[in-house]
Amino acid sequence: MTAIVTGASSGIGRATAVALARAGHTVGIGYRTDRAAAEQTARLTAGQGIVFPLDLADPEAAAEAVDRAAEWLGGIDVLVNCAGINRRSPVLEESLGEWQRILTVDLTGPFACAQAAARRMVAQGRGGRIVNVTSVHEFLPILGGASYCAAKGGLGELTKVLALELAPYGITVNAVSPGETATRMNGVPDGQDAEGISRPAIPAGRPGRAAEVAAAIAHLAAPEAAYTTGITLTVDGGLSLMSAIANQRYANEPDRNEQYVTENGVTP
Repeated sequence: MTAIVTGASSGIGRATAVALARAGHTVGIGYRTDRAAAEQTARLTAGQGIVFPLDLADPEAAAEAVDRAAEWLGGIDVLVNCAGINRRSPVLEESLGEWQRILTVDLTGPFACAQAAARRMVAQGRGGRIVNVTSVHEFLPILGGASYCAAKGGLGELTKVLALELAPYGITVNAVSPGETATRMNGVPDGQDAEGISRPAIPAGRPGRAAEVAAAIAHLAAPEAAYTTGITLTVDGGLSLMSAIANQRYANEPDRNEQYVTENGVTP
């Protein structure tokens, strides 16, 4: 079995490459600029990985990179679209150039990679798995997240269309939407465990670990998940359950809410 993971030089992508290697896949480890980090991921796969450059800022070239990696691997059974970038900018200050950059990297690039992988899978005739990594912000807005939320929401809906169209070929397409995860993208150094980071507003009390998200991805990539397609599996420690809590506190505990508003700069 073979798998390609984009954005596999660190964080969730690295953890996913390791999880899939442990499940018996030979893994194509996609990276943008940090080849040394990608090679470190390859070492963690115990010889089950090859590294290759892939930049979603050029979707056509990224699709070609996926196709070449599949050729090197001798085929493709699993694609995990994990690469992406995060951004915060108020709507009134966002530039069209930056808006387009986020949509290109976080939505158009993953589409191009999925299309290339799906074409290969159809030609092989043995089905396959595509897993897109979105975010809780596929569903939940965040201040300054216009471009990021639009891209992740679009990727979630694209997942459903791909699942519908590719089902006749035995290809399942699903998404995993992580909440806050302790990775370098979120300012957490490699090696720092999420258990030591307090997040009182998350029911689990901490951010997620990359390996916890990777476990969900690996499940959706497994043969046992053959009857699961077109869904988004959220891995967020309960963060998305909290949307009404601030208002509940305001209505039922005005003194406590006044403190919350002061600390968080929220206007009730």
